[in-house]
Amino acid sequence: MTPLAQLPAGAWTNLAGVFTDIDDTLTTDGAITPDALQALAALKAAGLHVIPITGRPVGWSEPFAATWPVDAIVAENGAAALIPSQIGLQRPPGKRRQLSKIYQQDAATRTANFARMQRVLAHIEAAVPGARRAADSGGRACDIAIDHGEFTHLPQEAIDQCVALMRAAGMQATVSSIHINGWFGAHDKLAGARWIVRALLGRNLDAELARWVYVGDSTNDQVMFAHFPHSVGVANIARFAARLAHPPRWVTRGERGAGFAEVTAQVLAARR
Repeated sequence: MTPLAQLPAGAWTNLAGVFTDIDDTLTTDGAITPDALQALAALKAAGLHVIPITGRPVGWSEPFAATWPVDAIVAENGAAALIPSQIGLQRPPGKRRQLSKIYQQDAATRTANFARMQRVLAHIEAAVPGARRAADSGGRACDIAIDHGEFTHLPQEAIDQCVALMRAAGMQATVSSIHINGWFGAHDKLAGARWIVRALLGRNLDAELARWVYVGDSTNDQVMFAHFPHSVGVANIARFAARLAHPPRWVTRGERGAGFAEVTAQVLAARR
């Protein structure tokens, strides 16, 4: 990972937008920092698309999609998306935008998968010492999550055991900075990014990957790091460095929200 400060002049010209993780990328101690929120607004004001992609549940994401200056939020590792009715910054103070909620899977598939996932979740909680479902589980529609770093701290061997049990049940599994997520289906963050660009903008993301920056902080961002030529890790990604088969190309000096603000400064400088 090369320090972002060494980004060559002209490397980020002609950008279309920024995809970003949320937890520990935009947030610090669970809340978005003022500098990160200002950075989102600055990107939108510059005419760029801004789309967070998170492992958090669709229910948890709703208030942020309604109030943050973003085009959409893709939740549950690509399974669902929340699209504000009015794109942009202009709205009455304190008023939330109305949201459209869309899913990659149809309702019947989601219902069947939900029942299967609850059985896997119960089995993990019974089989892995200390494993507990994430506090935000009530808002989840398309995946399950075990808390390993938000309110509960699991050792690495327990995290690995949870991942193994999910995969043994036929699920995809990934580990963020706070949760272990599992789901049935072919979607992931990259599939979610392709889907939202097609649904929202009517465009093919693969044809313009070099016009987007992706910012993340954890092992569950690796599929994005591997595909986006302009991939950035905020500095706290260092805790996962040994587990990254696909590290980001660049790394910020600042951690979490400060790191995202650093990326935004580079993006805006390139536009000038």
